[in-house]
Amino acid sequence: MNPLAHSSRPRRQFLWEMGAGFAGVALASLLEQEGYAASAPAPSTFPKPPSLPKRAKSCIFLFMFGGPSQLDLFDYKPELQRRDGQTIDNEFRRNTKTKAVLQASRRQFRQQGRSGLWCSDAFPRISRHMDKLAVIKSLYSDSFAHGSAVLQMNSGRILQGHPSIGAWMSYGLGTLNQSLPAYVVMLDPRGGPTTGPPNWSSGYMPAVHQGTILRAAGEPILNLRPPGGKSRAMQRKEIDFINELNAAHQATHPGYSELQARISSYELAFRLQSAAPEALDLGQEDAATLEMYGINEPKPAWHTFAQGPAPFGRQCLIARRLVERGVRFVQLYSGGGAAGGQNTWDGHQGIEENLKIHCPEVDRPIAALLTDLERRGLLDETLVVWGGEFGRMPVAETFNTGGKPGGRDHNPKGFTYWMAGAGVKAGTSYGETDELGEGAAVDRHHLRDLHATILHLMGLDPQRLTYFFGGLNNRLTGVVEAEVIRGVVA
Repeated sequence: MNPLAHSSRPRRQFLWEMGAGFAGVALASLLEQEGYAASAPAPSTFPKPPSLPKRAKSCIFLFMFGGPSQLDLFDYKPELQRRDGQTIDNEFRRNTKTKAVLQASRRQFRQQGRSGLWCSDAFPRISRHMDKLAVIKSLYSDSFAHGSAVLQMNSGRILQGHPSIGAWMSYGLGTLNQSLPAYVVMLDPRGGPTTGPPNWSSGYMPAVHQGTILRAAGEPILNLRPPGGKSRAMQRKEIDFINELNAAHQATHPGYSELQARISSYELAFRLQSAAPEALDLGQEDAATLEMYGINEPKPAWHTFAQGPAPFGRQCLIARRLVERGVRFVQLYSGGGAAGGQNTWDGHQGIEENLKIHCPEVDRPIAALLTDLERRGLLDETLVVWGGEFGRMPVAETFNTGGKPGGRDHNPKGFTYWMAGAGVKAGTSYGETDELGEGAAVDRHHLRDLHATILHLMGLDPQRLTYFFGGLNNRLTGVVEAEVIRGVVA
């Protein structure tokens, strides 16, 4: 299960899969001396060399669950503004059209910085960073439904059971810090996304590559602390004994990756007891940094679902601290709980109200993250990705509005993502939707091309990064050949 090329299982790979605990670490050292450990699937995800010239070391994926409205944020459409109120035929679901009324954006757009990239007044702080961004305006995907669309954005497929993009990163690159997970996920305090854990699953890969949920407040990982009265030395002996029993059982069940991951998890949990609290200790940050991220801002009282910048600000600051410590992939969710309400970016029930809730929650933290990464020299080695499962329609929604006017429905036919940091061609606007913003029209790219580009920027070849399962050399990008979006790569 070499990420780069598959062959029959050699003797050393079989021995590797038997390794556990400190014995596995010792075996790893021996195999590494022989040039083998860097490519074998490991109980712990040791660092692996990228298959392309190194670009980014880590990736922070800012996921706006619910589908942010590109038409009110980054994709300025003068023709839509002119034709506000006109009726058109709108494909509101695949191959299903209805008469609908065009709805212009109520936001004010301006071109920003030296690059002249468009950004609306919904993001006053992010707008100051447009010269750092590569904005892709011509993406499309396959599903109008949240559950399958979120899965496809996270795993490349609309069905459950496939590894998520973070699992591919862990598998392809390993971790730079054996005391922290390679792949971390932090959820919105309002809840997780539709379809839940499959969005950070390892799928058919060894379970060691799945995402680890960290809580930004309170205990970072539940049930991590040892019972009272138990010393670390006592814990160490207990874990060693458990690992010996597990390793003996593993020897008779060589294909059972969950047990292999469980062995590794005991070791990681032991190290996390000291590493995780330190990484999440924001008391180590100065007052100016906390202020920059909006962490001390009070929760707004004007709307039940409004959180203000503090929760996402904590997550963004923790994300910076994690990549600083060698975590490969950090995914942060803005918007959570059941789709269809204003608790997510799902603006059916009034797009203006939706923007008023969610944009202030992320604008200040994201701007702070970009500033902080840059001033610490981390932006050159960190890839930042922003977007949701799809975008929104240019028409006023005619159903599922809760009786409120001014909503926008789902739109997988044309939506926007942006990237910043390592390997990205900064200050770039790439691709276009049609004149009304309904569908990708110029330099169209399926989301598989976005995935290919992210892998490429992380130093991984999207064609050669494969995992053999079910008779196929599976890829994140699927069986259809994917194309790196060269127009956004420096």
